[in-house]
Amino acid sequence: MANEELNLQQQEAEFNELVKQRRQKLADLQAEGRDPFDVYKVKRTHTSTQVKENYDTLEGQEVTVAGRLMSKRVHGKAGFSHIQDREGRIQVYIKIDDVGEERLKEYKSFDIGDWVSITGTVFKTKTEEITVHITSFELISKSLKPLPEKWHGLKDPDLRYRQREVDLVMNEDVKQTFIKRTKIIRYIREFLDNRGYLEVETPILSPIAGGAAARPFTTHHNALDIDMFLRIATELYLKRCIVGGLEKVYDMGKNFRNEGIDIRHNPEFTMIELYEAYADYNDMMEIMENLVAYVAEKVNGSTKVIYQGTEIDLTPPWRRLTMVDAVKEYAGIDFTQIKTDEEAQTIAREKHLEFKKEIKDCTKADILNALFEEYAEDKLIQPTFLCDYPVEISPLTKKKRGNAEFTERFEGFIYGREVCNAYSELNDPIVQRDRFMQQAKERELGDDEAYVIDEEFMNALEIGMPPTGGLGIGIDRIIMFLTDAFSIRDVLLFPTMKPQQ
Repeated sequence: MANEELNLQQQEAEFNELVKQRRQKLADLQAEGRDPFDVYKVKRTHTSTQVKENYDTLEGQEVTVAGRLMSKRVHGKAGFSHIQDREGRIQVYIKIDDVGEERLKEYKSFDIGDWVSITGTVFKTKTEEITVHITSFELISKSLKPLPEKWHGLKDPDLRYRQREVDLVMNEDVKQTFIKRTKIIRYIREFLDNRGYLEVETPILSPIAGGAAARPFTTHHNALDIDMFLRIATELYLKRCIVGGLEKVYDMGKNFRNEGIDIRHNPEFTMIELYEAYADYNDMMEIMENLVAYVAEKVNGSTKVIYQGTEIDLTPPWRRLTMVDAVKEYAGIDFTQIKTDEEAQTIAREKHLEFKKEIKDCTKADILNALFEEYAEDKLIQPTFLCDYPVEISPLTKKKRGNAEFTERFEGFIYGREVCNAYSELNDPIVQRDRFMQQAKERELGDDEAYVIDEEFMNALEIGMPPTGGLGIGIDRIIMFLTDAFSIRDVLLFPTMKPQQ
């Protein structure tokens, strides 16, 4: 332990000395009137990729590239370096005959991590590497802290998330994940826009946290002197758009839930909710499976992906499975034979199920859902729509045609993880108010995530909403599957972290 502390102290001393040296270099440059932070603009003509992909036409031509200096092997009168831009790295070559002794000396003084612009002619080395032969260069920003040497200095996941900017510089795979994230979001929009959906914006601050069963973040609006909530869902506002006649709408953006953090959950996350008039949950299944397949094909070139060593086939159609059948298949309990809450409670005690309330207060619906979560959820590896949830746990959903105990609701699962939630939306305002009143009783029994009544939404329903299908998708989780990311933090540029002391 003492040796470990000594090593850490030594590393810190070495790091501080490097920082001191870099600051001195900056001070010397500033004293000479060559402050790199006085550079306002760089007239870059090509990116690294453009130079490489257009070598046949650029050979012998002058280009200007710019990026971060990532390697430098300059000894004597010449040498090679690599600079890195968003698209990758390109080699550059410097020679004393082209820039002169003083300028070569200046170039040698640059540190790894410095930002430079390079002007020169394009050629290939004897090893066939496309290279820019430097005729002039400029230091355009100074790096005052050294980058981790060969990545070994930034292995700690916590540090990687906190210093994502360094993670992006040092790890090409990480950078490609976030470039792919942008493409995924773009193709989701493209898919929906091509189907005639309108993208709308709904409030992030609201006087009521509605549309989902979740604990909200609370804030206070000083001018109005009221508490407000960061949105936990966009559902109720989007349904009001349907009432207004927009017919097909979606909102993609941040939701906020004041809950735990783990490999699948971050308090701030990206969701898309979409609603379509005259549609039902069967239509939402078709949209979900085709949207995911479309995006996978666009970004990965295939509807099959390898996730954590398992091949996942996203090709439509996905499996359809009712909650009752899932519990029968994986827990061995046939809920069609259970008639009363008391019978279900006996099973809950036998299975040692845990709830936020006393088992004596649990309904058949609560226990069926708990059995699914305990025994079946993690078994749904290939894409599956888990359908027909009990009425009691689906307060915004129409009853199942032909079976009033259940609703036309489904959740999509991949690799045992929920990725979406969808309904044939309840549009009967009288029934909706009754459902909200039942949720109020749940809150009294201790469920602080139960829905609260939204009178403005109720007013909209009373004006009249047509039959509607609705779908909510966890964008971050879809991105996890398409990038083979183990944790949600791996697909969030800056995940929520506890501040360092």
